[in-house]
Order: sequence, then structure tokens, then C-alpha cells
Amino acid sequence: MPASGRVAVFAATSWEISAVLAAFAGWSRRMVNGVHVFSVPELSEREFWVARTGVGLEKASRVASRLLQEQPFRLVVSTGFACALIPAHIGDLVAGHAVTSMRAQASEFTRVVSVAGADQNWLFLFAKTVIPSDRIGTFISVDRVIGRAAEKQHYARLTGAIALDMESGALAMAAAGVQVPFLIVRSISDLVEEELPLDFNLFLRPTGWFKGFAAIVAMPSRLMGLGRLHRQSVTAAKSLTTFFQHCLNVTTIQANRHPSAS
Repeated sequence: MPASGRVAVFAATSWEISAVLAAFAGWSRRMVNGVHVFSVPELSEREFWVARTGVGLEKASRVASRLLQEQPFRLVVSTGFACALIPAHIGDLVAGHAVTSMRAQASEFTRVVSVAGADQNWLFLFAKTVIPSDRIGTFISVDRVIGRAAEKQHYARLTGAIALDMESGALAMAAAGVQVPFLIVRSISDLVEEELPLDFNLFLRPTGWFKGFAAIVAMPSRLMGLGRLHRQSVTAAKSLTTFFQHCLNVTTIQANRHPSAS
């Protein structure tokens, strides 16, 4: 198939990647410019490549740049879990093609809006059939886990974003750098008014695992909060799988209607 038919789907963690791949059958694994990629068999004129970035803006930027510089793509998709910054339920889908990002050392926000493209239009139009309009808008990405409700609400007021994550800003900038459209489709795993049970930033540092486990041992009641977050993540993962299953069904229908497209 033409290389321009490839769609790059990026997610941060193995759990999020598994939720996406659960929607597809027959995927294969390959290494592309140092990036592990799960490629899904050709569907109509599209081929989905799914890659894990790791958590955070820096890792997402590094992985996306490697892949996008090595191969041409027609669309970049940022997917996985997100924190709601608007009233929502666990497992709700949110989408958009504009994102504001801010790094810890920066004093200003950087906003990126997707360039136009046929595949972005197709997937965005499909997303709008399954996602209510009030859950489609601008995202914000930051380079640390935001666990306090007051801080989530601060970002919501400051930016007007509908959801918060840690990778979409970097992925959007990488896509813009090679003039490829991007789209964000994520599932809500925590809510704007709820507190996370632990400072998960501890686990993102080289020696953080020990400190993280020490924090749990020091306050065993946090285990209940971690159990709640696990259940919420399971619900969010199921929503992602369902979305990509529906996406696959639509793509397959298009292939059957236009068998010569590839």
C-alpha cells in the first residue's frame, strides 16, 4: 500500500497500548528506528501503527520524532487515559485536535492546532458520532502527574481545556514538525474533583519506586484509593477498546465499498 496510508497511534503505557490492540486482530511487531511498533494489517487505504511512548512530554517527543522522521504518515493519533477537566464520568471518551502544553520550567503555554488532512477529517467525523459535542475541545498536556483536585481545577480555569494528559502536547508538536495532521482520542480515568491517592510523580523518577512504595506502607489506607484508580483504569481501557473496534468496523465497511482503494 502507499506509505501515505499509515496512521500512527501513540499511547504512553503498556496498559493503554493493550487496550488499543485488543480492538485489532492479526497485528505484528517490528522495530522502526529504535521504536517498537505494532502494525495492524492493511484496512482499506489505511494501515495502523501503534507505538508506546512512555509517560511524559520528553519521552513522547523522543519516540514520536524517531518514528515520524523515519516513515511518512497521514495522521498522528494520541490516545490513552486522561483526566477530565469538565463534568464527566469514568470511561467517557474525549477528543480534539488542539492542545496546549506546559513544561515545568516554562513560564508560558504553547498551543498547537492540527494541520488539515483527509484522515484527520475522517476520524474526527467518526469520533463526533460517538462522542458528545461537550466532550470535544482543547486538551492540555503537562510534564507531571496532577493529582490534587484544586490544581486540576486551576488548569481548567486557566486554559478552558476539557481534559489533561502528559503526552498529547509533544505528539502534536512532533506531528506539526512534519506537517502531519493529528487527533486526540482519550478515555477518562480520573475526574476533575477527585484526588489521586498518591503522588505518582515519585514513580517517574529514577529512584522513585522505593519512595512510592514507602509512601504506601506509611499510609496503608492509600491502597483503597489505588484499588479505586485501578477499577477506573479498567473502565477507561474498555472504552478505548470499544472505540477502536468501532473504528475498525467503519474502516472495514469502507474497504468493502471501495475494494480497489488500496
